[in-house]
Amino acid sequence: MQDCEKIERLWLLKEVKDETRKRFLQLGRIAVYSKDRLCLRGQEESPDIFFILDGKVQIYTLTKCGKKKILFILGRDNIANDSIVYPSRVIFCETMELCRFYLIRRELLLSLMEKDFLLTKALLEYQERKVFRLEHQLQNTVGSIYLERRLASKLWKLARDFGRQTDKGMLIDMDLSVTFLADLLGVPRETTSRVCKRLANQGLIFMEKKKIYIPDMERMAVFHTK
Repeated sequence: MQDCEKIERLWLLKEVKDETRKRFLQLGRIAVYSKDRLCLRGQEESPDIFFILDGKVQIYTLTKCGKKKILFILGRDNIANDSIVYPSRVIFCETMELCRFYLIRRELLLSLMEKDFLLTKALLEYQERKVFRLEHQLQNTVGSIYLERRLASKLWKLARDFGRQTDKGMLIDMDLSVTFLADLLGVPRETTSRVCKRLANQGLIFMEKKKIYIPDMERMAVFHTK
């Protein structure tokens, strides 16, 4: 699919006015970022809103100790910025593979939102879904939830969003090192390694280098929700 077609099919443009769609396509630009590239950096204001067309990014913050805490892994049809109205100064956005974005200046997008309520509504609904996801993740970081279930939940969701069926089960189609999973859980690497081994010993996951397979998605779902 050509870039222009991908942009025209963005979820936020489904119900907007024809003039809004036309202006949105005129005002932005395509940007390509290589793997491991910082697109948004905490403490630095970004003038652009990043709409993800292709690829995957990790959204994270840094703790007081300087340790990475991953909040989201986002793919296409998502917005990398944590805020639309105000310049982001909190989160980091780093590419996990080659990514293509549609960038539009913040003030230009806000101008379009003023003129078309349906565009504003679509963006508000998107932000509400993201807040709901974040609230759910924060609930899952409390100590009352076993680490095995927390990791199983995160892996199941990654497989649902980025999975590809293979003869070994559902492959999470990205590199997942133990260090990366530790950042995802917010716990030490050694602890994460032990949790991965326990899930593997139970047959819930199969690990091969930096790839993780889930042999039975239904069984995994039952495990992390029990």
